[in-house]
Amino acid sequence: MIYKILKFTDLHSGEEDKQKVLENVKSNISFRGSNLWILACAIVVASIGLNVNSTAVIIGAMLISPLMGPIIGAGFGLGMYDSELVKKSLKNLIIATIVSLVVSTTYFYLSPFKETQSELLARTSPNIYDVLIAFFGGLVGVIAITRVEKGNPIPGVAIATALMPPLCTAGYGLAIGNLKFFLGALFLYIINCVFICISTFLIVKYLKYPAVQQVNAKRQKQIKYGITALTLIMMIPSIFFAYILVQEKETNQKINLFIENEFTNKGYTILYKKINLKTNPKKIDLAFLRKKFNAEEIKSLNKTLIYYQIKNTKLNISQDTTDIKKYILDQINSGKTNLDAKDITISQLKNAIASNKYNNKALLEEIKIIFPEIENISLSNHSFNKNKDSASVRPVLIYDSKTNLTDESKRKLKLWLQKRLSKEKIEIYKQENN
Repeated sequence: MIYKILKFTDLHSGEEDKQKVLENVKSNISFRGSNLWILACAIVVASIGLNVNSTAVIIGAMLISPLMGPIIGAGFGLGMYDSELVKKSLKNLIIATIVSLVVSTTYFYLSPFKETQSELLARTSPNIYDVLIAFFGGLVGVIAITRVEKGNPIPGVAIATALMPPLCTAGYGLAIGNLKFFLGALFLYIINCVFICISTFLIVKYLKYPAVQQVNAKRQKQIKYGITALTLIMMIPSIFFAYILVQEKETNQKINLFIENEFTNKGYTILYKKINLKTNPKKIDLAFLRKKFNAEEIKSLNKTLIYYQIKNTKLNISQDTTDIKKYILDQINSGKTNLDAKDITISQLKNAIASNKYNNKALLEEIKIIFPEIENISLSNHSFNKNKDSASVRPVLIYDSKTNLTDESKRKLKLWLQKRLSKEKIEIYKQENN
């Protein structure tokens, strides 16, 4: 039974001739001529995708990128103890990296759009999951290369391991002078390269590719120890980043629960919400459509944060309408929202039209039952005191009747409409017939 399972999972089944695989690997290492042009074009495409925050464009760039070649070559060289292949692979990888950085930096420096999009931010904080993706993606890629039938995995590996976006993000960091972006993205790129290389090394050893002759045991041990040390060096910072990521997600969940319980569930409409976990103390900035909080209430809400286990965090509630308007305009101008000014205007007009609509026909039928003398009505919203702080919108009913309504009838009609429409204030006027 165990023998059958081992045979079923044996990687030697369907394996390509080792010499052909090596020839294919060596042919994809060099970055000269067409390969260099393809790389430069792929970098520009990926940079544009990151610049406009288009995932589809970024994926397209990853598919045409030839960056995997020298990394796979370095893995084969290490696995076969071929120092010449390792040197050639690393040399070409360094050339490709420098070219990519120069092209992406030049693009972002010349680009008029330098906002930090979410696709760029995603490549500035590597974590343990990036290590796992690079390692297992590399395994799939190497296994596919060593098969007679190459199949579909290779394009998927190019997308999963994502070598292009971190390089472009590093170029973006250089272009805007942000060292943190540059180092974070470059570290992610190095993680991908190293763990693809390590996974290649393991498959090469498993498939027993012949070692280059005249390599002593001491040299083999040095390579093994070097790979182990490099793996640990890359893993420790990545685990730290993963821990920070988990902590941030937990804090975000607690903050969202706090906002839901203390504001949303109480019917307060939140105009905007901004959570900043990078500052000390952390900040929660909120603004509300109508609700106003006094200093004591804000102080009490800040104390409530402890109840939700949200530590070292300050709640700020913006209640200045000028500041709120400025914030919204800044969001529109910076491109951080998915709506532009036109979309917001259209949305506001739609809401205004919807809020002004009343089913006059149905209301008239109901009113006639109580007030038979009323023949027709027109109900719509009207703005009052537009140029004053006390500006308000309230329904206005204009009715046409055979006889004038008494003051008592008007009062009853008004009370009925307030109840029927769930409105606090309603104006009622009789249509004057000429």
